[in-house]
Amino acid sequence: MTCWYEGPLAAFDTETTGVDVETDRIVSAAVVVQDAAGTRPRVSRWLVNPGVPVPAGATAVHGLTDEHLQCNGRWPAPVMFEIAETLAEQAVANRPLVVMNAPFDLTILDRELRRHRASSLDRWLDSSPLLVLDPRVLDKHLDRYRKGRRTLTDLCEHYGVALDGAHDAAADAQAALDVVRAVGRRFAARLERLEPPELHNLQAVWHAAQARGLQAWFARSGSEESVDPAWPLRPDLPAAA
Repeated sequence: MTCWYEGPLAAFDTETTGVDVETDRIVSAAVVVQDAAGTRPRVSRWLVNPGVPVPAGATAVHGLTDEHLQCNGRWPAPVMFEIAETLAEQAVANRPLVVMNAPFDLTILDRELRRHRASSLDRWLDSSPLLVLDPRVLDKHLDRYRKGRRTLTDLCEHYGVALDGAHDAAADAQAALDVVRAVGRRFAARLERLEPPELHNLQAVWHAAQARGLQAWFARSGSEESVDPAWPLRPDLPAAA
């Protein structure tokens, strides 16, 4: 029987105007679908005119300028609809969705759906929830004592995965998918008996524990930075009084 990490997987990634899921916007996105390890993937790409200026710092990361997005990007409303439909299709197909640092990409998509579609990501997934695989959470749990950073670039280097064109949404999605397959193979003895639904639920527990550990580290360092334990989607902010 084929293990889940050798079988059908999809992956989702975004590029954005910044790192605040509540206020920043999506400027590009991609979904990669691969029916089995080693097969040719199917790639869907979106380029978005966010309707707000793109900070120079964000452009320095992903290379997308205001001028390029205004000339070539589409309005957000139909794009967010298409992305949500594509993710819902993966859920209906029971195809696990790889999302590196899922609480960022899935939450910013949710906020864009609320902003432009008067909807939410959960509404698209009422009948079939996503089965998310987050390489960051998996790696940190399975190899918790390894020192060093765990960005996508770091994970690709550690697991021997090629990352051509970092910070391109399609390239990052494919790399994250390949990292998850590599993690599965390396830790097969611990993962092969877990089915994706069970693994999804375990990652929520693992991420919460990881968040508590990072929060404690911040406290010891005198930092007031907070870490959200929610995974794979952050809850709404409470309404202002």
